[in-house]
Amino acid sequence: MNIEELSIDALATQLKELEASYSELAACKLALDLTRGKPGMDQVALSDSLDGILGGSYRAEDGTDVRNYGGLDGLPEAKRLFAPLLGASQDEILIGGNSSLTLMYNVIDFALSVGLRGPESAWGNSDQVKFLCPVPGYDRHFAICEHLGIEMLSVPMLDTGPDMDAVEKLVAEDPTIKGIWCVPRFSNPTGCVYSDQTVARLARLGQQAGEHFLVMYDNAYAVHSLYPGATELPSIRDYCQEYGTLDSVFQFGSTSKITFAGAGVAFLASSPENLAAFTQHLGYQSIGPDKVNQLRHVKLLRDSDGISAHMEQHAALLRPRFEAVLATLERELANTGMGEWLSPQGGYFIAFTTRQGLAREVVSLAKAIGVALTPAGATHPYGVDPDDQTIRLAPSYPSLEDVQATADAFVLCVKLASIRQELGRRGAG
Repeated sequence: MNIEELSIDALATQLKELEASYSELAACKLALDLTRGKPGMDQVALSDSLDGILGGSYRAEDGTDVRNYGGLDGLPEAKRLFAPLLGASQDEILIGGNSSLTLMYNVIDFALSVGLRGPESAWGNSDQVKFLCPVPGYDRHFAICEHLGIEMLSVPMLDTGPDMDAVEKLVAEDPTIKGIWCVPRFSNPTGCVYSDQTVARLARLGQQAGEHFLVMYDNAYAVHSLYPGATELPSIRDYCQEYGTLDSVFQFGSTSKITFAGAGVAFLASSPENLAAFTQHLGYQSIGPDKVNQLRHVKLLRDSDGISAHMEQHAALLRPRFEAVLATLERELANTGMGEWLSPQGGYFIAFTTRQGLAREVVSLAKAIGVALTPAGATHPYGVDPDDQTIRLAPSYPSLEDVQATADAFVLCVKLASIRQELGRRGAG
């Protein structure tokens, strides 16, 4: 029953029971953590054969000795392997080091300070530079903008992706808006997949926005389905070719949640013109990425079928963790008016929406009994959620037993905060 339909006496009785349960948990001195979407130890172990996989053979297919300098844009076989993940062709992809976040930072910094089309195109020539940030969203995207002094404007996330009516209105009115962050498949943290219409409208932004606008398309979970038949993502590249806007989109991906999180391979795709300019810029920072690691990944993953088979093993490990959290939320909170959530088909997160004004309270209650959650506000620019109601849950890293214990404790904290708030609202707190 919805708590708004309960009598004050019924709420007070529940509150007394919840406070007793909370005190019992506090006495257990828990040490549980659902803060970041790291792969679990059993997941990274799926790629342990990377060690020694080259068997002393360090030659790429074109004869390159991968132990030596060079190859700034990556090995041809690595391009062939990873281009399909971004729906790109081999001449539209660059293979970098281990971090897609590094590539994203470098693209933004390059566009800001140097300019993709020379000094006159640098965003920094303007007194103001702004970026659109769908919320809830990915805190590390927001951190890049904040660090580089780029003003962030929030736009709502819908079940279909960013609110494109709001996006198009903003870019039409303000030429100082130079880009938008996107996590298009199994979005961080809501888990939604951008609809065909949303992807098409994102591809058209290059026609509607001010000069040198960029869609930063972080396809981090391109192959991270939890279930067969999970919703596929339409190709933004195909739409860009149709609209003549390929220069306005940079796509990013990595194997950070496919193989070794700290020793994977990152890649980006864009127009040949963008890649030429960006590669030249990278040449001032590096003589070349880790091609040994690129070749190791080619040997391990082989082709698209090999990636799919590998990701099925990941899904088998992740599904029980996600299902434990979702089943607990459904059993304890469905139809109570204490929160809302989506059931993602893939990715690494579950976004929980509390009653307005309670996210920080729930996180604080959890912390006090030894349960670490992602800080409330992390899903919004500058760490400020104006409605104080979004909490990101990340069930991938802990053991299944700890995931269940954390879900139980989380639900208790949600109930406790919600009933206290409702009693306070009625003047009975």
